[in-house]
Parts: sequence; C-alpha cells; structure tokens
Amino acid sequence: MRLTVVGCSGSFAGPESPASSYLVQAEHEGRTWSIVLDLGNGALGHLQRHVDPADLDAVFISHLHPDHCVDVTGLYVTRKYRPSGPVPGQLPIHAPTGAGERFALMYHGLEHGGMTAEFAVHELSDTLVTTVGPFTVTSHRVNHPVEAYGFRVEADGAVLAYTGDTDACDALTPLLTGAHLALADSAFVDDRDTATGIHLSGSRAAAAAVEAGGVKRLVLTHIPAWNDPEVCRAQAAAVWDGPLEVATSGAVWEL
Repeated sequence: MRLTVVGCSGSFAGPESPASSYLVQAEHEGRTWSIVLDLGNGALGHLQRHVDPADLDAVFISHLHPDHCVDVTGLYVTRKYRPSGPVPGQLPIHAPTGAGERFALMYHGLEHGGMTAEFAVHELSDTLVTTVGPFTVTSHRVNHPVEAYGFRVEADGAVLAYTGDTDACDALTPLLTGAHLALADSAFVDDRDTATGIHLSGSRAAAAAVEAGGVKRLVLTHIPAWNDPEVCRAQAAAVWDGPLEVATSGAVWEL
C-alpha cells in the first residue's frame, strides 16, 4: 500500500500545500487501485500530479467542512465535461449524512438530478466497513463539531490510520491500534488553543497513539499555515519516542 500526501494544510490551503487530501494506492488483480481520503481546497490540482482523476476507484470524505470536501465540485467537472466524453459510470463517494445535497449546493446551476450521474454517494456511519478492491476501510466517528469520521485503511497486511479532524476521544483507540502509519490531526498548539472538541495538538495526537498501542510511525498533519510545524513536532516528541514526521505535500510512504 502506498500513501501520497496530496494536501495537508489545516483549515485552508497554505502557500506550500493544498488543504487535506491523501491518495492511497495498491496493486490488485493486475492493476493499480486508487482511493482518496478527503478532497479539500486546491487538492484536485495537485492530485493530478499523481493520478488521472478518471482512474479513481472511490473517494472517502471525513466530514463536510470545505477544507476536506470542496474540490469534489471540480472532480464532478472532470467526469462530466471531458472533451472526449463523460467518464462512464458513477464514482463511489463515501461521506457523512447529507453529502450529496451539500455537493450539489456548492455547485450553482446544476440541472435536475444534481451530480447523481457522476457520483454514487454512500452514507458513512460509525464502524462501517467498506471494501474497495484490495482496501478494507473502516470509518470511526470522531470528536468534531460536525459529523466526522476517521478512516482505518487495510490492504495486504498494512494498516493506515487517518484521524480526520478530531479532538481526543475513545474512537481513536480502535482507529489507531497497530497502525503501520498514523496520520493525526495536529492543528492546535498546546497552551494557546484551549477550545475542546475540535482538534488535537501534537502532544494529544502523540498521547492517542501511545494509548492505542502498536503504532509504528506517527505523521502529524492538518497544521494550518499560521502554525510553526516544528512547534507541533516538538510537542509531539515530548510524548512520543517512535518515528515521528510532519506531513508535507508530495510526501510518499510505502506501507
């Protein structure tokens, strides 16, 4: 399984990266299967550096804040209006309640039927298991002001855990336990950001990984452009003594 960071900037696209989006790929039955976890502001442009959007097998949206889903509208354009003709079939999009309506509202002037010819939108729920080719994706409801999910992606014995946007919660343990790589929300800075129920900080992300147990590599992500990533790293390192990195756009890991 291969993970490519398409975008990792928290809350809005930054000067070095689009907002949240992660491409996960694996070889299966003689071809490369590709899924995307989130598609935030600016992500569709960078995604095309790594895969033809027409070749995606599924999209998983953690929650419906724009920095995680707004580029679904551009993806719709790539499927409907190609000069060579529409991409055949519906692309499965797995997303929280009301996602189909939200996507249509973001794209003014849609004809009757919205995006239903291009997308098949499936509603997520807690501990729902979805299979896409070689991937088994389990959604875990996490702690954010709106309906939000983290995703545990498994293929060929490898485990990727992606928290999406969350504060500390019980769901992080089954999500993270034994992950070969954990992509953890680290948007907040300790002693500065005191609001609860929104985001993890570097130290709280590290604490969640320690509590879950068996996490091999911790990658801090969703860091807004106004934060210093090295502060986030240092706060995590005070709690976590395993392999630790900060996500950057274009980074690739083989799991």
